[in-house]
Amino acid sequence: MATEAFGAAKAMPRFPAGFLWGVSTSAHQIEGAADEREPSVWDAFTDGPGRVKDGSTAAVACDHYHRYREDVALLAGLGVNAYRFSVSWPRVRSEGGLEFYDRLVDELCAAGVRPVATLFHWDLPVTLDWLERDTAARFAEYVSAVAERLGDRVHKWITLNEPAEHTLLGHALGAHAPGRRLMFDALPVAHHQLLAHGLAVRALRAAGATDIGIANSHGPTWPASREPADVEAADFYDLLLNRLFADPLLLGRYPEGLGELMPGDVESDLKVISEPVDWYGVNYYAPTRVGAPQGADIEFGGLTIPADLPFSVRRIEGVPVTDFGWPVVPEGLTELLTGFRDRYGDRLPPVVITENGCSYEGIDDQDRIAYLDGHLRALHRALQAGVDVRGYFVWSLLDNFEWAEGYARRFGLVHVDFATQERTPKASYAWLRDVLRAQR
Repeated sequence: MATEAFGAAKAMPRFPAGFLWGVSTSAHQIEGAADEREPSVWDAFTDGPGRVKDGSTAAVACDHYHRYREDVALLAGLGVNAYRFSVSWPRVRSEGGLEFYDRLVDELCAAGVRPVATLFHWDLPVTLDWLERDTAARFAEYVSAVAERLGDRVHKWITLNEPAEHTLLGHALGAHAPGRRLMFDALPVAHHQLLAHGLAVRALRAAGATDIGIANSHGPTWPASREPADVEAADFYDLLLNRLFADPLLLGRYPEGLGELMPGDVESDLKVISEPVDWYGVNYYAPTRVGAPQGADIEFGGLTIPADLPFSVRRIEGVPVTDFGWPVVPEGLTELLTGFRDRYGDRLPPVVITENGCSYEGIDDQDRIAYLDGHLRALHRALQAGVDVRGYFVWSLLDNFEWAEGYARRFGLVHVDFATQERTPKASYAWLRDVLRAQR
């Protein structure tokens, strides 16, 4: 297997010198040690019956809180030069919470792995609420405290992870924490997260940070047909999932028709939201095929799409799918990045792929190798087309608690036996290790 993997690695196109190669995780999904921090909205959500498909919680997860040295050794063995982790706001609010991140960052630096800190990855303290504007101000205070403690060693920062999904799944559809089903009344959640991002950028700048971005999820939207109703529905979906979270940051304005739906002094808030970032993070998994409403709920990729939305999500035929049912379309990454370059021009800063990965069972995970190989080649094509891409992070280092799916979906390069916490590197780990060796 190693010889075959190294042969594939040698065939990979070369990426620019200084390119950032990493893997990503998030605190709630791997840390465990839930009794050593304040509760989050996800703790409250998983306490409810039927909300997580296998009835599990993240109380222990991968026990990374106690096993972080073992996990940093896996990072060093993989050969990545960066590790994207998230800081748990509820843990920081607890006694001694920042000491864990001190230890983790020290361990990473000693291993020669650059720490890249995400400051919010969905685990909001249970006493706070994104419907309230004040949460954005509280976030900025928390960011200042983290930057003061870790900023001497952490030099690359991510403010928020996927505010689009946190808004849609957690507040509009009720499939994620905090489990609200507000539909379009969830728009203030989007605005307050974007405001929190801008305030966090200012707080990080005040602490001396010079390398700040965000991790927004994006993907091409494909109309189900050229019929006007399908094109209109796809345009609306693209506006909600892509432009709503990119336009305010990059252009300083909401897409037409959305600004007046937001709370507060939107014009003043947009000046904060559009604080310049040093790079723009993109989480990419797949394009979405969208058409006009079909009059019935649709089960898609582990999610129920309600019939009362002004669009419906359709299957993309003729492509492989992951164990999660997500379509595998590497060329969608090239399309997305070149499309962003064309849409935003010189307002688009350098791009980092902050997440890209797939769910497959098994330790000999050849499907994951094929997935990553295809997406890296698609990313290289975007570079050749003139998109300024500076890094790529695989989701994820470890199999983990996959939100409402519990432990039923495995995204890791490393297999975790959740009964024993034994870590076993998969074939994809060896493959990526050889790819990175060949890039040096």
